[in-house]
Amino acid sequence: MAQCAQSVQEFIQDSFVPMVSVLCSEDAERVTRKNNLSFPELLRPFCRLTSEGHLRDPNNQVVVVKGLRISVTGVNTRSPNSGEVRKLLSQAVSGCQPPEGLPANVITAGDYDLNISATTPWFEAYRENFLQSMPASDHEFLNHYLACMLVVSSREAVPTEQFLKLSQEQHRIQHSGEYTYPKWFIPNTLKYYVLLHDISDGDEQRADSVYEDMKQRYGTQGCYLLKINSRTGAAGPDEQMPDPWSQYLQKTNIHSPVSQFTSSIQARVLPAIHPLKLEQSADPGFPGNPSKAVNSADTARTQKQGSVTPGAAPTAHGACLTLNDHDRIRQFIQEFTFRGLLPHIEKNIRQLNDQLVSRKGLSRSLFSATKKWFGGGKVPEKSIAELKNTAGLLYPPEAPELQIRKMADLCFLVQHYELAYSCYHTAKKDFLSDQAMLYAAGSLEMAAVSAFLQSGAPRPYPAHYMETAIQTYRDVCKNMVLAERCALLSAEVLKSQAKYSDAATLLIKMTSEDSDLRSALLLEQAAHCFINMRSPMVRKFAFHMILSGHRYSKAGQKRHALRCYCQAMQVYKGKGWTLAEDHINFTIGRQSFTLRQPENAVAAFRHILINDSKQTATQQSAFLREYLYVYKSLSQPSNEGSLPQLPLPCVHSAQTRVFFGHEPRLAEGEKQAATHVWLDQEFDQEQAQLWAELEEQVVAVANRGSVHISFQPTQYCLSSHTENLRYPFAVVEEPMFVEVVFRNPLKVPLVLSDLSLLWKFTTKDFSKPQGALNDIISTEVIPEFTVGLEETKVARLKLLPHKTGELHVLGIVYNLGTREEDNSASEGITQKLLMFVRGRQDLEIQGPRLNVTKEEKTSVRHGPDRRLDPIITPPMPLLEVFFINFPTGLLCGEIRKAWVEFVNVSAVPLAGLRVASTHPEFFTFGSATADLTPVTPTAAEHCSAYKTMVTPPSDAAVTLVSPAAFGITGDNRPTVVEIPLTGGVLGPGEALQIPLWLRGPDREGVHEISFLFYYEGLEKNAKLGHRVLRHKAVICASRSLSVRATACRSNTLPGRGKRDEREEERSGSMLVFVDVENINTSEAGVREFHIVQVSSSSRQWRLHKYIRENKMQKIHLASRERGKLCFRATRCRTQEGETDSCTKFCQLTIVSSTTPCADFFFRRGPPSERQSLTPANSTDDSMTSIVRKCSEVELDIIVLWKAYVVEDNKQLILEGQLHVALQTIGKEACSLSQKEEAQEMVLLKFKPDLPPPASRPSLEQLSHLIKTCLHYPESYDHPFPQKSLCMVPVTLTLSNCSLAQVDVIIDLRHKTTSPESLEVHGSFTWLGQTQYKLQLRPQEVHGLSLKACFFQAGVYNLGTPRVFAKLAQSGTMCETSQQSAMPALIIINSV
Repeated sequence: MAQCAQSVQEFIQDSFVPMVSVLCSEDAERVTRKNNLSFPELLRPFCRLTSEGHLRDPNNQVVVVKGLRISVTGVNTRSPNSGEVRKLLSQAVSGCQPPEGLPANVITAGDYDLNISATTPWFEAYRENFLQSMPASDHEFLNHYLACMLVVSSREAVPTEQFLKLSQEQHRIQHSGEYTYPKWFIPNTLKYYVLLHDISDGDEQRADSVYEDMKQRYGTQGCYLLKINSRTGAAGPDEQMPDPWSQYLQKTNIHSPVSQFTSSIQARVLPAIHPLKLEQSADPGFPGNPSKAVNSADTARTQKQGSVTPGAAPTAHGACLTLNDHDRIRQFIQEFTFRGLLPHIEKNIRQLNDQLVSRKGLSRSLFSATKKWFGGGKVPEKSIAELKNTAGLLYPPEAPELQIRKMADLCFLVQHYELAYSCYHTAKKDFLSDQAMLYAAGSLEMAAVSAFLQSGAPRPYPAHYMETAIQTYRDVCKNMVLAERCALLSAEVLKSQAKYSDAATLLIKMTSEDSDLRSALLLEQAAHCFINMRSPMVRKFAFHMILSGHRYSKAGQKRHALRCYCQAMQVYKGKGWTLAEDHINFTIGRQSFTLRQPENAVAAFRHILINDSKQTATQQSAFLREYLYVYKSLSQPSNEGSLPQLPLPCVHSAQTRVFFGHEPRLAEGEKQAATHVWLDQEFDQEQAQLWAELEEQVVAVANRGSVHISFQPTQYCLSSHTENLRYPFAVVEEPMFVEVVFRNPLKVPLVLSDLSLLWKFTTKDFSKPQGALNDIISTEVIPEFTVGLEETKVARLKLLPHKTGELHVLGIVYNLGTREEDNSASEGITQKLLMFVRGRQDLEIQGPRLNVTKEEKTSVRHGPDRRLDPIITPPMPLLEVFFINFPTGLLCGEIRKAWVEFVNVSAVPLAGLRVASTHPEFFTFGSATADLTPVTPTAAEHCSAYKTMVTPPSDAAVTLVSPAAFGITGDNRPTVVEIPLTGGVLGPGEALQIPLWLRGPDREGVHEISFLFYYEGLEKNAKLGHRVLRHKAVICASRSLSVRATACRSNTLPGRGKRDEREEERSGSMLVFVDVENINTSEAGVREFHIVQVSSSSRQWRLHKYIRENKMQKIHLASRERGKLCFRATRCRTQEGETDSCTKFCQLTIVSSTTPCADFFFRRGPPSERQSLTPANSTDDSMTSIVRKCSEVELDIIVLWKAYVVEDNKQLILEGQLHVALQTIGKEACSLSQKEEAQEMVLLKFKPDLPPPASRPSLEQLSHLIKTCLHYPESYDHPFPQKSLCMVPVTLTLSNCSLAQVDVIIDLRHKTTSPESLEVHGSFTWLGQTQYKLQLRPQEVHGLSLKACFFQAGVYNLGTPRVFAKLAQSGTMCETSQQSAMPALIIINSV
């Protein structure tokens, strides 16, 4: 149970006090009426004694009476009505509410921190009024009158006669038998005569003389002279007199004096005693149950506790009394108690004891003998259920059992609990023997209380006495009032002994359907018992608070019901009890609305809607209607910025995205707009990093190689994935879109109407008038936006700023409603009824957590998120890019011509147009000297993408081309291309169309190619220096041709022939084999490929001659067919390759030295084969360089082809080119880049860096130092019969291929030993010197004469000499065997 202001001993003592009645004359009432008080009310604040009283028990032992309180009331001959009692108890509870402003009592139980009211004053008020309103009963005497005060004014003519009349009136009420109420304790009631003297209006000497006469007549202990009204008028404004009556007069008192002497004063006093009046007021109800009106005792309570009716002055009590008068009254009560009441009680206790002692033996023996004579022995014990018919047994007033009970009650009232317990225990046995269960229950109840109140606790509290008494009252006697009193007393005792579980069980048993108010109060106290246990039972506390709130609501106590539900909510909130939480919030909402607290009602219904409810769709719809109805009852503010927050739908603020710019345009025929950025695109971190790198590259080029330290990449779409620490920039007169994510957690569709953004704008130009809101920012309003049941939906809201300044998007405003379908049976049609309310939701975005400094790491701090706070900048140019005839699929290496259109759609000129791409080899705008005809896309539909010229097919042309003409500077490919504009400016509204050549990627598959267009304004903007436009093209590349090339050193040496050929052979030549294969598997309708032309590019070599059998034959390759081409390549003349900056092209019919062929050649990607042969970290000495250059080629082959495609029954001709880079003799190169194999994981070993080893040429490189060639006759005739030996002269020609001096050793002793070779070629021998050692100068050609000797006719291979070579400067380096030449066959004929 909750804490009480009194201890349990004080509570029990104040519950059973001596009762004193009052009879006043009319003059006496007139004297007290000056103070707006009746005589009982005048005495009430002073009825508790401040000093101890004493009396002696029958054993002559002194009994000390401490803190005794007496109850003085007017004589009321009418028994209280149960209906009135219930009404007064309800008013007492409703009039006592939790005090405001007191510190909260926080109880920590496990994971719960509960804010619970420690005290329950409404329960104490109910208990006090309940005990005072209990009717007097015949089975007990505790609330029977012990004495009667007869009060007469000193102004009476003959006061003694008036005392006689009052005494007779009291005697008539008690003994005439006309009145069954009130009850009197003993027949000889103590009469105490009080002479009331008005000091301000009376003769004091006469009063003293009358009092002297009274003392002679009634004795000094039976009368008293009370002087009051010392003050003649009201107290002054500066003098404040205490008013001890106010706290008592506010309490409801059922004992209202009703008699012929007090009827007039009762009519005046009752309104002051009962200021609360129950009014039947009907609330408007709820839409879910509109016909039901809610009646509550709380609705009539419009003022706080203790307040008065507006317009009426508060009633002053005791205005004619001074502090001396207060002391006189207090002295009067003390004199009455000590000299009148206590001696009277002591005398009666002695008399009763004497009677019982004298009568006990006779009565008991006679009674027992009578029973025994008629066959009755000991009464068998029976259960309570069997004793139900004995509840109505009555004893006569003179019965000894009642005398024992009367003596026990007298001892209990004067705090003699030991004797009281003994008497109660004796009476209990007698009553049980007589089966008088009502009397027995009363004795059990008081015996238990007496045992508890005994000082020193000689015996434990007999709780079973109380349980038996309660069960008897409730089940046998059917008296719930007495059972309730017994339960209240026992619960307090158990609480004082910390037996909270037993107390809670007792209180819960007392709940029933006959009284909702009692059940509510007891359930609430049981809940407090659960929470005050040593191990608090939190959930039981909450459950019983819910039950209590429900019973409070049924009893009309709406405020207490609301309080109980709110306290229980602390337990269920956020613990997963969703259904219970919904029920509590729903009840809180309804109760708050009934109590005219719409704000609290809206908050409660809001909690129901914002959580993920597990209710059915019907229940959720009812909740939503209740919320809308309650919300609509609030006064709607006119300013949208002050609108309250709406709970639905749920807004995921963190997922809010902001886009700056126009909506994307749709494709129009062959005209396709740049994709740029839009809200439909998902964020990709890799793509964002790619765009940032591209922008940084183009900014560096625009700023001549430098990037400012404060550079930040442009962000058009801001989300939770982007960095939003800085304020974004938006351009005036350009829209911005805010994408808000809504989620409907209900199973009911929601309708949002008039949905728009709520913003705040701070202008920077204060000189101009602001104008209307639409003149500052145009706000888009969505008329209707429906979110389906449990749906997540996105709304895109648009703002168009018209002025520069700072914009802050605060949230969204909308009308929230729901649709209901009303099926009319008569008309058979469905009507949609819409109920809506206006509200807002704020977009509050939490920034990223800061984790840099130590303070940030040790605490949780979040940075700002500025995505909703853009800065509106002055006008900037706005570029739109359109692609015309842009393909979506290409063959690998295919060349396609498209067109690109640049449009300035702003009112500001545009300059500095550049484009950067992740695949610069994919496109080209052509060189500065390129012929741009045809000038329109329409004229170029059937034209070739290449520039062609008519030349004889056998002629080969050489052209000197500079890479700088195609934007190539150094070894790097150009990643940023500047687009020339007329006059360097693209004016407002102007458009520019230029051709765009595209080349299909070399590797098949889907390729994403990114374009970044960069441009600036003529006027420098400090906040926004440049702008970019993004475009992503997706190209599907299909297989075309695979080209493989190999270079072999030619064995021919300068000899006979044309002079030019001899010069070319002397400078060096080699054979180039080009293997072309059609790897297209009939994809995209390709029929066949034609090889149109093969061109080369190199600083040292050129294709000299095409070696083929039929020079007029064309090369056609169908699917999976392969062709092999052989070319002779010669070194360039000195005057042709004089500078490294020049490049020669050899072409047949296509001008490959112009756009687009040359552009794509120079923009080709660097494959792995084209990397430098020498590692970058190695030191290349002169010897290694000389050896390496012997095998280097550095020849690029360009294969131009045409493909014949059938599409839609039409034949199309596609063109393309493939590149092959030859770098080393004998090493095959391919047009397709080889896939890099995954490297195996190796163990990392950390060692100190060693100096790189000295670079040494490989054996393969050293084998190309010397080129050898044998000169001999192809056939030789010799007469073997005449001459057995045939000697043939052979010349071995040695050519030094390096630029250094070389030592050569020729060994002729080598013979073929393989059996296969001997079968094919015969054996011969060399004559003369068999080993030679020579030294060749750089690029020297030396001839060595040899003789071969043959023994018979046959075919012989002369290629047996072995040649070893080494550089003269290599020191001890071992000789390396040179690559042998082709087999040299000679035919020896015998003649």
